[in-house]
Amino acid sequence: MTIGVSYDLGLDGNYCVGRLSFEEGVVSAAEGDKISFSRSVSCAHKLKQRTDVGCGRLELVPKNLENKDSDPGENITVCRFSMSCVEEIAEFCKVVNHYIKTGEESEISFAERRVCPKCGRYLVSDLDVCMFCVDKKLIWRRTFSMMKPYAKAFTVSSLLLTLGKGSEMFIPLFIQTMADNLLQLSGEGFDGVPPGILRMGLMLATVMLGGQALMMVSMRLANKVGSLYTNDLRSVVYDKIQKLSLASMSKKTSGDLLKRVTSDTLIIRRFLSEQGRYAIEQLIFFIIIFCVMLRKSPMLTFMVFVPVPFTIYFIGRFWKFMRSRYEKQWRLDSRSRSILHDIIKGIRVVKAFGNEEAEIKKFAGVTKELAQVSSSNEQMWSLLFPSLIFCTGIGEFLVLYFGGRGILEGTRSLGILIQFTMYIAYIYGPLRWIVSFPRWLADAMTSMVKVFEILDEKPDIAEGENPNNVLLSGDINFEGVSFGYKSYEPVLKEISLDIKPGEMVGIVGRSGVGKSTLINLLMRLYDPNAGSVRIAGVDLRDMSPDYIHENIGVVFQDTFLFAGTIYDNIAYAKPDAKPEEIVAACKVANAHDFIMQTADGYNTVIGENGHSISGGERQRLAIARAIIKNPSILILDEATSSLDVETESAIQESLSRIVKGRTTLAIAHRLSTLRQADKLVVIDKGRIAEAGTHAELLRMRGIYYNLVMAQRQTTKMAAQAQPGGGAVSEGTAAGGAA
Repeated sequence: MTIGVSYDLGLDGNYCVGRLSFEEGVVSAAEGDKISFSRSVSCAHKLKQRTDVGCGRLELVPKNLENKDSDPGENITVCRFSMSCVEEIAEFCKVVNHYIKTGEESEISFAERRVCPKCGRYLVSDLDVCMFCVDKKLIWRRTFSMMKPYAKAFTVSSLLLTLGKGSEMFIPLFIQTMADNLLQLSGEGFDGVPPGILRMGLMLATVMLGGQALMMVSMRLANKVGSLYTNDLRSVVYDKIQKLSLASMSKKTSGDLLKRVTSDTLIIRRFLSEQGRYAIEQLIFFIIIFCVMLRKSPMLTFMVFVPVPFTIYFIGRFWKFMRSRYEKQWRLDSRSRSILHDIIKGIRVVKAFGNEEAEIKKFAGVTKELAQVSSSNEQMWSLLFPSLIFCTGIGEFLVLYFGGRGILEGTRSLGILIQFTMYIAYIYGPLRWIVSFPRWLADAMTSMVKVFEILDEKPDIAEGENPNNVLLSGDINFEGVSFGYKSYEPVLKEISLDIKPGEMVGIVGRSGVGKSTLINLLMRLYDPNAGSVRIAGVDLRDMSPDYIHENIGVVFQDTFLFAGTIYDNIAYAKPDAKPEEIVAACKVANAHDFIMQTADGYNTVIGENGHSISGGERQRLAIARAIIKNPSILILDEATSSLDVETESAIQESLSRIVKGRTTLAIAHRLSTLRQADKLVVIDKGRIAEAGTHAELLRMRGIYYNLVMAQRQTTKMAAQAQPGGGAVSEGTAAGGAA
């Protein structure tokens, strides 16, 4: 496996285009085609990133310096780099150091995504594909293949549009006849209205009305097809987003995902249903008009098309430049939406800290940059479009000049010149449409790439063809499990743990040691990098993720409630639950009493994320939601963290009933919450450091004992700070067995 990142300073301090690579245990640095450094890491203790003033160095620390703080002069310099490369070099160091320590190869998760392996350009932060190297033909084929159900209606709409616009071709013929025949009679002194003028007028009006009627029907049909297509596309994209793993979701912002589901699908719809139809119509119209003009006068037709090759050449040269500009506009738009989404979602925090002005400035700064880029793009079009229109208009001057001379010389009639002048508008209409086409195409292509990138993303949590969905009895085994959100930064290391059916196990440890990661693996939100997690003897990777989630109840530390009624939020875990089941679950979770005190009881609307109720009430609803489906395995991740001592003691009695007969994993910083656990597992530095009952761990006087004593001391200090200075039950509960 080869990994690589870019750097931009040579050893002499001058800018360069450099590439760091690591392959088969060898670190290499190359500036262009010249290799400036290459050495095996078998003789190295580690790679070290050292930051200087305004730049940095990557150094190799030899093994003979591993037990002392090495002097920079004793290390071997690999390369130098500016601050723009710091993050990429840091990830490169972690991968190589992980290899030096374990001998295991890892994929770099940050730097390689930044650079296209084909062209070397930096990738858009929201994309894993290069906008310049993506197979555009494949993108178009896939886009049109999704329109197959509506191909017939789309074709009919395009045909009606073509017929409606094609009816306009007869107008110059009528005008020519009137100019060469009827008006000629009038010019010869014919008294009264020339014969046939009324008939010609009625025929002209009929053709125009018929054309407009066909175009109206075409537009209505196209809007219907576009709406149905957009609905299908949005459903497919939304369905895929729902199936993405947490690892994939965490790499993208909420604003980016929202834009792909809404704005990008709408842009694709508009391009296909509007510009796509007009492309067919303009092409057919162009060919027919060209044939008619060529038959009437080859010379004048040639004059019309003199500027066309130059216009098409200029558009082709300008296309790549405009695509990159619209890509930048897309990124800024996505960023502004993400900031807006975060501000609205966290408005309580914003107001609590009085940061309204700061958030206004942040959003205003991004929107200002977006406005500048958008304005710059529009200004460019405002300069380009008239210039191209003027170039295409040169043909009109040529036709008027040579056609006028033909009339004066008697070689052409006035009607032919008028007809050609009108046909020029029909010819230059498609050409002027082509001038604007790159703008629409750039916007649509960007949206297509972003939509299909989501659809093509392979799920990290894959479901096998024949999942082995055995009955989840609660017999859980962690066998040598190691996991890291980045494989070269393991969070859990060689975890082995057996949990018996019906057993309550408490997971204890300081913040950041991997407690929540352990339960994420049990719920198969992630798969372990090494080892396996088994339930009833079956590896979770052999089960369906949906089946696992249906049979495991969980209460997260960060409780989330949907905008809606209390009843709907509890029934979310079991949509077919009966009202008596909802009430029973709320009574067990000690939530029924406060629900009945609300204005509408279980039909009370609690707003987005339950902002109208307290944190403790939200957590009790979350507990009720977790147990409504009577899961065989229950996970409590800080399930009582938002409860006061009095409410917690009431819930403890409920939890003691809930955990009976089911396997329970509980994480809690309040150690009193775990005093009834059958087993306590202490995790430290990603490994199981201690395991046993509450009393056994206290007698060991290890990590758990220190945690209990520290919590007990904190509780005493808090009690002394209160009026009266009385002791509270929390301190006694935490260390009572001591």
